[in-house]
Amino acid sequence: MKKWKAALTLGIVCLILAIAISIQLKTIDDTNSTVSQTLTGNELRDQILKWKEKYDNSTTTLEQTERNLEETRLRSTLNDESAIAKEEEIKLDNTLLGLTDVIGNGIVISLKDNNTVKRANISPSDNIELYLVHAGDLVEVVNALRNAGAEAISINGQRITNFSAIYCAGNVVVVNGEKISSPVEIKAIGSPELLYGSLTIPGGYLELMSETGVMVEVKKVENIVINKYDGIISSQYMKSE
Repeated sequence: MKKWKAALTLGIVCLILAIAISIQLKTIDDTNSTVSQTLTGNELRDQILKWKEKYDNSTTTLEQTERNLEETRLRSTLNDESAIAKEEEIKLDNTLLGLTDVIGNGIVISLKDNNTVKRANISPSDNIELYLVHAGDLVEVVNALRNAGAEAISINGQRITNFSAIYCAGNVVVVNGEKISSPVEIKAIGSPELLYGSLTIPGGYLELMSETGVMVEVKKVENIVINKYDGIISSQYMKSE
């Protein structure tokens, strides 16, 4: 009898322990599930906050980029206007310096040695040099053209600029380092009437050349083409401020 009661008591105790353990395990599972759900929710919230921060930063960057782009466009427009003005200024300077081809109305002067005159058919007192075109003659004509307002001048295709040199090398005339010979064609762009009148004025240099024997012809011409100066322009002593 005592053994039966002891076994029954032991069984009841084991049952109570089993029930307690089962309840405890259920509580642990529920707790773990709650913690897991809580952790998952926190992580999700953190990710959302991070993406929102990224979105806000991207939006700010985009707005700043658009503002910078607009400022760049404005500066570009201003720079274009400035560049156009500067380009036009450079073109004008190059034209005045003789560094561009030009076209315009003006006059053409033809100077020829008088080949009909020989030492054999002139008197010993005559100077045959007077019947030939010399470098000094060309310098005088160029100066007369400049004084009359010529805007561009060329001699046998050589553009005359402030850097041009006209001189004699023996019996040869040299312009811009190039040898030229008779006939000499001088082109000048400017007011045809003013240029023609100034160069054919009585007592002028062309009249004196004609009287001494050189063959001279002057005519007004439209749409004269004068090529640019092909030499090298350099400075050794002057510098821009």
